[in-house]
Amino acid sequence: MIVIAYIIEIQFNDNFLVLFGLNMLFFQNDFYFQLLSSMFLHGSFMHLFMNMAILFQIGNIIEQNTSKLFLFLLFFIGGILTSLLSIYFLKIMQLNHNMIGASGAISVLMGCIAYYIPDFRKAMLVLVVASSFLPFLVGISVAWYAHFIGFALGYLIAIIRVKN
Repeated sequence: MIVIAYIIEIQFNDNFLVLFGLNMLFFQNDFYFQLLSSMFLHGSFMHLFMNMAILFQIGNIIEQNTSKLFLFLLFFIGGILTSLLSIYFLKIMQLNHNMIGASGAISVLMGCIAYYIPDFRKAMLVLVVASSFLPFLVGISVAWYAHFIGFALGYLIAIIRVKN
């Protein structure tokens, strides 16, 4: 689905990214669909490729240890919650960024793995930090806050799931 969305996305201009990415239009025009649509957009083929490679690896670990349904729900519900908290973070900080990509939802998966598999905890945290800040070294803007929000949400969801 995400790859298909990217193929559609590259057929349009930047207005498409502004309309379907997550930004301040969310508050001005009640564009609630942006919470989900932004997860399917990517800034470049490399952005898409990196997200899909990590999603494949992390998703397989979660699916093998839980179920396909849990992976599906965790990705989408966690991604939407991450989008919601991220847009409110931008509003509080008075920033007007356009957020696109599945990284926030993928970070939810990494947070979940970090809780369930303690041996992976450091690796998942390093991956979130690296994916949040290393792109800045080559001039790529990243919604680092979405990565950390997603990671924290995934960890919290795992804790809640274990307690119930």
